[in-house]
Amino acid sequence: MKLEKIYLASAILGGLMMTSCSDLLDVDHPSEQDPKLTFSSVEDATTAINGIYVLFAEDPFTSRMSNVWMQNTDVETQNPNAGRPSGGHRSDIWGLQAAMDVSFGDIYNAWNNCLNAIELANKAIDGVNTSKSTDSNILQIQGEAACLKAWRYLMMCNFWGDVPYYDTSSKWGDELDKNRTDKNYIYSGCLRDLVKYEPNMKWSDQNTGGIERMNRDFAIGLIAKMALFRAGYGMTSDGTMKKADDYLDVNGDAALAVTYTDVNGTEKTARNRQEYYQMAKDYCLKLIQMKGRELNPDYKAAFDNEVNRMVKNNDEVLYEVAFLESKGGDVGWCIGVTNTNAKTKGTTTNQVGINPIYYMSFADNDVRRDATCSRYQHDNDTIKVNETGKNGFSALSMNVAKWDRFLCPAALGAGSSKGTGINWPLMRYSEVLLMLAEAENELNGPTALAKEQLRKVRARAFNGAPNYAEQVDNYVANLGSKEAFFEAIVNERAWEFGGECLRKWDLQRWNNYGEKLNDNIYQQLCYGIASVPEILENDPSVAQKYPDYVKYIDKADRLYYHKVKGTKDVSGLTWYNDKYRIDTKDVGADSIFYCNWGRQMIKTTTVYLYNGKEYESASKVTNSETGVVTYTLGTAPNSVVVTVNKGEDTNITRRRTYSGSDYSARIYRGYTGDTGKGTGAVPYVLPIGTTTLSSSKVLNNNGYCFGYDGEGTNVKITVVETPYK
Repeated sequence: MKLEKIYLASAILGGLMMTSCSDLLDVDHPSEQDPKLTFSSVEDATTAINGIYVLFAEDPFTSRMSNVWMQNTDVETQNPNAGRPSGGHRSDIWGLQAAMDVSFGDIYNAWNNCLNAIELANKAIDGVNTSKSTDSNILQIQGEAACLKAWRYLMMCNFWGDVPYYDTSSKWGDELDKNRTDKNYIYSGCLRDLVKYEPNMKWSDQNTGGIERMNRDFAIGLIAKMALFRAGYGMTSDGTMKKADDYLDVNGDAALAVTYTDVNGTEKTARNRQEYYQMAKDYCLKLIQMKGRELNPDYKAAFDNEVNRMVKNNDEVLYEVAFLESKGGDVGWCIGVTNTNAKTKGTTTNQVGINPIYYMSFADNDVRRDATCSRYQHDNDTIKVNETGKNGFSALSMNVAKWDRFLCPAALGAGSSKGTGINWPLMRYSEVLLMLAEAENELNGPTALAKEQLRKVRARAFNGAPNYAEQVDNYVANLGSKEAFFEAIVNERAWEFGGECLRKWDLQRWNNYGEKLNDNIYQQLCYGIASVPEILENDPSVAQKYPDYVKYIDKADRLYYHKVKGTKDVSGLTWYNDKYRIDTKDVGADSIFYCNWGRQMIKTTTVYLYNGKEYESASKVTNSETGVVTYTLGTAPNSVVVTVNKGEDTNITRRRTYSGSDYSARIYRGYTGDTGKGTGAVPYVLPIGTTTLSSSKVLNNNGYCFGYDGEGTNVKITVVETPYK
């Protein structure tokens, strides 16, 4: 049962009650009480913790930090418009150009919301300690507070790099204007809290609220996740990517260490990179051994449950942010299947897209592709793709298929937009399996333990597929080296969590972000070259520059389909091809529709040269009686007319420039730039906002990498000149 009234409805009240503006409610409330009293009462303690949860229902999280700002990667990618918006804008963050966003109000609000949540979490943690309560419900609340604090710091460190660290609640006389603290100290501090309070938490199937409140299942998974971040790379104050081991005294500084007890009762201390990988492994094993579960054989079930407002504890999702209709929650609005001109379910703005090369990367029969990548939209309550020759859906306009507001059981209303009531998952059980595989491989290489976790995840993806043995058993068995297995984990996390917006943080901690971006652009160009045959026909040397084009020779330049007129259901949509090239004679007679696919990777610019001048257009008219051909170059009043007899040389040259699409030029423009400045760290860090800086004596944005500020240019592949006749 979806936890509505208990969670967000009371959280809204809790948020008001925790505010510092005492004139909002002229009554005594928990923030004005002695913490010993507040956190001796389950009712008051619950109201207090709800004040933290309610911040998830505000815009800085519902769209910004949860998904819209988690682009652009090789998985989730949105295309910024041409030109730069005035002032700050979310598209600057998509394009890795956040240097322009120092005055962007959304950044200021997100920063404040995180610090507000952290302060409230610290109050709850300290309050329970002060109360000395042994009530299991209050100890559960303390564990929730530790998880909420850790998640907020995980977001802050991945958006802003190093940030101020507040380990305890503020007290009268404390200095609150703090400088940045290195993220590795923050990760270690949060892990110490989680290790301390996790054993007192309840499992999701025992806790009030289940997976809609942070629970022990999630806490153990979060410890493993934060341990991987502590072991990984991050942006440092000199604008470079480093591990803690590269520049900090990890073995001598106690503030960087975490002591814990593994599932077998052995006490261990994590200090350096390898020991934090061991910690991640130990906590994954702890969850598997204490509260393991089989993966749901239906990969899409967890997302269908969220759309249908069904909450299942001790299942696939370990924790999901609970949203109420019209009470926060942008799932199905800024992320999900596009819905326009709706009569019953409302509209989307869809600011999260799917990268076309990511779509093409899926193996045949992997059920995750079509569960993740939407090749259709809803328009006027019917299924929509696009018709031949019309601008519309293409490889560059895919959205996330996992959440579709059109399938919500409730009629949201024609005018609805935000507030769909669809929950947002922060962690699924399959991530625990892949984290274990990653940590074990880092420690010991591709052992049987590591391979078994990867096999479990792939077994579901190819369940019932005719090539199951090839894609599961043989695929995993052939991963013979640590390096090969790591790349398999990098790929598997992309396929498993596409659209869930985990990729950006993964690439950051692995420090292969730039590698993946550069390769993605290269693959787009190769796919486009293979889809536009005249490029190689006119310039064979392109094959030497882009040898990977051969991988796409058999891939679709267009997708052909048939749609039952007026159909509202995807069952009325028939695809004749979904990945591979097809001969048009094999397309059904009932189909006259196609959408451009590989051809979208290439931009073709044509000009006409005559007597030393360039013209952007040309037309010709042949007089059938006289045989005279009239060519008109350009548009009036600057046009020129050339008249020749049929077959004679016109002295007109057609110049075609083939280059990468506008999409590829813009999505990573803050990294690649227009003068080849794509070296070093990817500028994923956000600046601290102007308003925050103006009120601080110690904070600044000095040194952090915020991105090249150019417009981006289309990569030129070749220029072909031919006589125009």
